[in-house]
Parts: sequence; structure tokens; C-alpha cells
Amino acid sequence: MFSERTNWNLEPNRLSRALEVHRAAGKRLFDLTVSNPTECGFLYEQEHILQALANPAALRYDPNPKGLLTAREAVANYYADCGETVSPEDLILTASTSEAYSYVFRTLCNPDDEILIPAPSYPLFEFLSAIQDVKLKRYPLVYDHRWQMDLHGLEQTVTPRTRGVVVVNPNNPTGHFCTGNDIARLNRICLERGLALIADEVFLDYSLRPGQAKSFAANAGALTFTMSGLSKICGLPQMKLAWLLTTGPQEQKTPALDRLEVVADSYLSPGTPVQLAAPALLQSRRKFQEQVTTRVRKNLAELDHQLGTQKSCSRLEVEGGWNGILRVPATRPDEDLAIELLRAKDVYAHPGDFYDFPQSGYLVVSLITLEDEFAEGIARLLSFF
Repeated sequence: MFSERTNWNLEPNRLSRALEVHRAAGKRLFDLTVSNPTECGFLYEQEHILQALANPAALRYDPNPKGLLTAREAVANYYADCGETVSPEDLILTASTSEAYSYVFRTLCNPDDEILIPAPSYPLFEFLSAIQDVKLKRYPLVYDHRWQMDLHGLEQTVTPRTRGVVVVNPNNPTGHFCTGNDIARLNRICLERGLALIADEVFLDYSLRPGQAKSFAANAGALTFTMSGLSKICGLPQMKLAWLLTTGPQEQKTPALDRLEVVADSYLSPGTPVQLAAPALLQSRRKFQEQVTTRVRKNLAELDHQLGTQKSCSRLEVEGGWNGILRVPATRPDEDLAIELLRAKDVYAHPGDFYDFPQSGYLVVSLITLEDEFAEGIARLLSFF
């Protein structure tokens, strides 16, 4: 009685089962996978945030398929602060970037059409694509002193059923940004092949090198859908407000926006209180982002210090985002290694195969972990080797 698109294997994997056993036993856990910013000890401007949500105008329902104009103007102002000129009329508000993906997939794809995604990358794409009856094909990211897109490999992946290319900027978990040359070549490929660019920029503000982050927000070289939201920008995933920005050649952009507006009108999912609060919430982002950047830098410095005391492990270059990638001895599958680390050292780290690394020998750790927890967890992890 159920659809094939939801016919997932819902059994927990071996690492999840091992984590459940570990927690049930009441053992100490050094969790190097934390990604929920509200559980990482960051200080929020509580009074400012709560006051913004107490707007009496929230008692009136005034639906707009694209979202309230004041909220869209606040998003446009955010991009202006980033040096990009964005029209509020090109923005559609959603409850999450996951919802934004679903809008784009539905607008671009018929059942079994293809979307290209990077590998390594975050595993959420598997579920989002299945729900929308879309097939995923992976194009490679390669590492040579820094991560970069294999654009030749990407072109070889395109088929007649390909409809779009997902770019995560900076990528999760590799933490590398697209360069200006990358964007120019992607535009050329997409124009020649009739593809759309789908740019996920939730970590855009977390660059470790000033001036390195380059947004797709004003990209006009190809039909481009750029998405982000309060979850990472402000560290407020519970507020459920994100957005989808459409740019590109006018003959493609106009019909895309028209179709997206109908999709959005069918759901009207963002809540009025958070839309009204959007200007104030976005204004509060800077203090939060300063805390995150400071912690990421401190944890990276601690990681480098500890790596310098041994010869078995190293880390890969990271340009932005919240994750670090460790290169470790590839003596067993990464999931086996993660389970052994949990049992032997009380350390929980994500195995590389969780992110679709092509071979074993990688662990991914969260750089927003509390500093003392991170230092002890890394010490225990490295002592394993």
C-alpha cells in the first residue's frame, strides 16, 4: 500500500547501533559530530530574538506565495552586505533549504530525470531526490593541495536526462569554495547542455580566508537557483526560514519564477511570525558568526598542534564551513574504524563513507564542538593510532 519512493531500508546502520549501545550503557562520549549550533554553547541575543517573534502583526494572515515583502527585503539586504545586488522579487521564502531543493527538483525534473551532485558531499541528497522521483548522478571532487571540482569529469557525467548541477559552496564536508573560474566554466557547461545550476550556500559566511567566498547570488550566466537560510547563517535551525533565489538569462528566469511561484503558492509553508522577525534575526547574525569562526579557528589550531606530535594522521585543507577532514591509516573500512573508535576510545566521529568518499582512510569531525570536548576527543582519537 506504500509507494516505492519511500521503500527505504529503515534499519539503523552498524555505527548507529553501536552508538545506541554506548549511550544506553551510560558511558562517557566525546561526540565529534555535533552540528546543532543551539547545543554548542554559543550565546544568542535572547531578548532581541524573542522580541522580534512577538510582533502583533503575526495575528493577521496575509499570504504571499513568495513570502512577506519585508522578509524578502531583509534577505536582499543580507546579500547587499555580501556585495551582491538581489531583487526581492527574485526571492521565494521556504521553511528550509530541503524544501527549496524540492521546489527546484519539481520545477526542473520529470520522474527519473537526473540531477548531478558532488562526491564527497552530504548524504541528505539521497532522500530528497527519492521523494521527488529524481535520479542522482555523482561528479567527482578531487584533492590536490586543496579540494576542487573535476569539471571534465562533470561533463562526462551529463546525459540527455540531466536537468541540473548541484554545487555546494562551500562544500560540506570538504569546506572548499567555488572559484571565479569554476563559476565561468559551470555557466558554459550549463548553457551548452541546457542545464540549471543549483547553488547551496548555507555555509557561505564561514570562510577562513577573507575575500575567498564568492556567491552565486548574482550569477546571470546560466539559470541559477541559490539557496540559504537562518539555520546556518544565524544558527537558528528551529526558526524554519530559508529562501530560494532565481537568477540567469531573462528568457529562462521568468518562466522558472512563474512556475516556482505556483509551487510555493500550493504550500505557503513559512510561518508569519518568523517572516516578520526576519529583519531582526538577520541583523543578529554577526555576533553568532563571530563566535563560530573563533571556535572553528581555535579547534583547527588545536587539531594542528596535536597532529604535529604524531606521524600517523594528517588533515586536509579546509577553506570554510564547520567540518574538518582527517586522513587516517586505511587499514579497514571507515565505518569499522568509527565503531572501533567508539568502543575503544569513547569517541564518535563520522566515517568518510558517510559522505561518499571514494576510498577508505577518512574521518570527518565537527569544528564547532566545544573546545575542551574537541581537544580531549582528538587526543583520544589520535592515541588509537
